[in-house]
Order: sequence, then structure tokens, then C-alpha cells
Amino acid sequence: MEPLLTSCPGPGADTVPHFGATELGEGEDLAGALRVRVENSIFTVDRSLLAGSCGYFKGLFRSGMRDSCVDEIYLQGGLHPGGFLIALSVARGERPPLTDADRLLEAVECAAFLQVEALESHLANILDSDNCLLLCHAAATYGLHKLFNSAATFIRDAYRDLKGAAEESLHPDILSYIESITPASFIALGTHTPSMEILQDSYRTVCHLDEEQGIWSYLTDLPVDSSTTMAGVAVLDGRLYVIGGVVGVNKVTVDCGYCYDPLTNSWCDIPGPMQSRYNFTLLGLEGKLYAVGGEHAWKIMSSAESFDVATGTWCLIKHTPRPVAGAAGTVCQRRIFVCFWKPPDITDIYEYVTTKDHWMLVTTLVRPQSYGHYMVAHRDNLYVMRNGPFDDFLHCLIECYNITTGQWSTLPGQYINSKGMLFTSVIRGDSAFTVQRSVTIEFTVSPRGWRNRREMAGFPKSGSLWTCLLRLPRKGSPEEVDRKEDTEENDGEVEEENGLEDQKQTFL
Repeated sequence: MEPLLTSCPGPGADTVPHFGATELGEGEDLAGALRVRVENSIFTVDRSLLAGSCGYFKGLFRSGMRDSCVDEIYLQGGLHPGGFLIALSVARGERPPLTDADRLLEAVECAAFLQVEALESHLANILDSDNCLLLCHAAATYGLHKLFNSAATFIRDAYRDLKGAAEESLHPDILSYIESITPASFIALGTHTPSMEILQDSYRTVCHLDEEQGIWSYLTDLPVDSSTTMAGVAVLDGRLYVIGGVVGVNKVTVDCGYCYDPLTNSWCDIPGPMQSRYNFTLLGLEGKLYAVGGEHAWKIMSSAESFDVATGTWCLIKHTPRPVAGAAGTVCQRRIFVCFWKPPDITDIYEYVTTKDHWMLVTTLVRPQSYGHYMVAHRDNLYVMRNGPFDDFLHCLIECYNITTGQWSTLPGQYINSKGMLFTSVIRGDSAFTVQRSVTIEFTVSPRGWRNRREMAGFPKSGSLWTCLLRLPRKGSPEEVDRKEDTEENDGEVEEENGLEDQKQTFL
């Protein structure tokens, strides 16, 4: 269904201020403004903005139809002024907060009818447990496939909390699709340096949390030549990446990377960064990996790079505002944020604007003898874990920064950070998972505090841990069967080798 387009019937409508063009590649040759009437409101908009952000107008202007060159047009077919205003706001690079159900529905309607991809992406970015059911239903109704898949995946990850409401509000076919998706699994990697495969190094093991059993289960083994020591670890588009790392006390850099695909249960080699580095921040966003700062030859760097997965190439990006290593970083609503600390009191949070290759200071947190060491994102909040006074890393505090309002708040109380447990946090739905050797804890996340929800078995290896979320094949699927056969084969090889070793010991 598309809106009907006719010439504007004339004056007498409410007039909305003029909307100027942005830096859009499409439609830059279209000069002049166009008056667009939606119900009783009139918007004056640059044609280049409409052509560059709206598939409907792009097709119209290229069609050569009579309406492609008129000064005023009238959109009919169920569109509302509020939805069109939101679309224009997003097209200009703004991120309007949408908390009202009617505004959300108007935005979905406009994104579908006028084919506004940026608006659909914005709706996917602001998905949360309050709006995901509404947006999932609306996206299915209006045929917004990207938004529908994003909403369905979000619901599946938080299904334990949303199942009852989903069964009441969603069509059975939508529920079946949601339940066919596997929830993201909590993944943990131990500290590993290159070794020989014959040694059967247990620290090569990558495990996933079996939430039904409350235990950690084998997933795969790291490549023997890989290193997770001071490496960059990130997940992008359903694949796990391990980049760089060091070997030995002299910190010899591993100048390559590895990618794990859970669907094929296999690793592949990828090139390392152009600048050798270790102890850097690695983040994944929209088909690219971003390596920020780090060290080389014992010197802290400000250089940064991005890796395009599609082309398999690295390129340099804007240097960080100052040298940084081991910085906390996260992706919040498809925006990259990194903590730059100045011990002992200052934590600066910068955003790397990917579209402009620019670092922008977002906010500064000043706390006596305390600064940010780890950061995760939930909804539009950044949660920064900082040490307690006098280098107390056992009792940490959590600060919350809202990127929409620009306000800081401190979560009440202190949080036990035994063996760096808080520094393993990952967010799924409204839950935060943390782990150490003795226990795995799931918290319910809220700006009012993180509440202990349940405890499970700890990770069966000592040492530092890397954690992430990874969506694994569904149990019983062909991919899962292949994985199980590979696991059993590996276990058999281990048992056979152990048996041969026992025989050798007997003969000796």
C-alpha cells in the first residue's frame, strides 16, 4: 500500500517551518523547495533532502511524471503529520525520542509508505522491552522487514520476561517465527597464547553458558596460533573476532586475526591491523570492526583503524583525542562510545561519529580517586563501572549516563567486583550477565540499580576472561548436529591420545 499523490488543493492548511537539505549523496542536483501537504499541515522541504532520504520521493523525482516537477503536492492514504515530521527529523540526522505509542505507529506508517530507510533504522535502534511488541506487530503489518527481524530478535532474547505479553498481543505466526530464533548465548574465552595443538591446551577452549542447566558447555577451540592476551575481541554480524594479542613477557605482537562462524563451527584467518597493536579496544558496528588506541613497543598510541568485513581490508581513521590503551568501549543505539580516563579523578566519554570520521566529547565524569574501567550499554544508558576510593577494585560503583538527556546518575550502593567480575558484563534484553571462576550472575538492569536475578556455575578456568554474546545454531539443526559430531570426534581424539600416553607410561 502506498500513499496517493495529488496536486496540493491550495492554501488554508497549517504551515510547518522549512526543512533544509543535509549532506546526502542522492538528489544533490535537485534544487529548490517543495511544499508537502499531509492532512491539514504543510511542510516546506528541500527536494534534495526528500530524494536523499525517502525512496518514494526519489522514485517520483526520477519518474518524469507531472507531479515530479510541481511546487506543491498532497500526500494521502493514511499518513499523519506527526509521522512525516519524525521522518524529516531523522533525515536531517536527528534522533528524536519516541516514547508514545501513537508516535511510534505514525513513524512506522511513514517509514513504510514513503520508504524511509533511516527512520526504519532509527526505530530498530530504540527497541526496548517497552516498545518491542508494538513495533514487531506494526512492522509485520506494514512490511518493514528489517524492523520486524530486529524486534523479533529482541523479543526472543528477552522471551522469559515477554512471553506472556507476546502471547496476548502477537499473531500465532509471529510467535512461531520468534520462537524459531535462538536467543543469544553468553560466551567466555580464557587467556590463551599460541601453543601446539598436540599439547591440548585447555585454555584454548571457548565455552557458552547453558542457561537451562546453569552450567558452562564446550563450544569450540581457539586456533592454536591465536592469542587472547591483550587482544581485541568483538562480535559483529553473528561472528566472533579475535584480533592481535601478544606472546611472551616481551609482548611480541600477533599481527593477524581470526573469525569464528558459529553456523559452520569453523575459524578463518583475517589480516591484522595496519599498525601492530595490543591492549586496544575492538568494537563492531554495521559491517566494520574498529580498533581504537592500544600499545606498540611499550608505547601507548592514539592511532585507530577500521576493518571492512566485506572487502577484508583495514584503513586508518581519525586519531583519538589523546593516546589511550585498554579503554572501555561499547556500542549504544548503533553509536560508538569510548572512555578516556585521566587518573585519578577524570573520565571523559567520547563518541566516534562514523559518518564524519570524527571524535566528539560527549561528557566528563569527575569522581575523587575513581575513574571508569568498564562500560556497557542498555537502552539509551551507558553504565560505567568505576573503582571505589583509594584504588578499591573489590567494591565498585556504577554510574549511569543517559545519552538522550545528557544526565548522570549514580546507582545506589556498591557492587562486589571479586576477580574483576563486573568487568565481564554483557547486556541481553534487560539482563546483565557477569562471570568469574566461582559463579555466574545474571542481574536485572535498571537505572535504579542492578538487582541479582539468579546465580549459575562459574567459568571452569582461572585467569582473565573475555565475554560476549553469540547466537548459536538451534539444537537439532543440521549445524548443531555437525557441531556435536565435531565435538564428539575431538573428545574421541583426546581420549585416544590419553590412552596412548597411558600405554607409554606403562612401557616406561
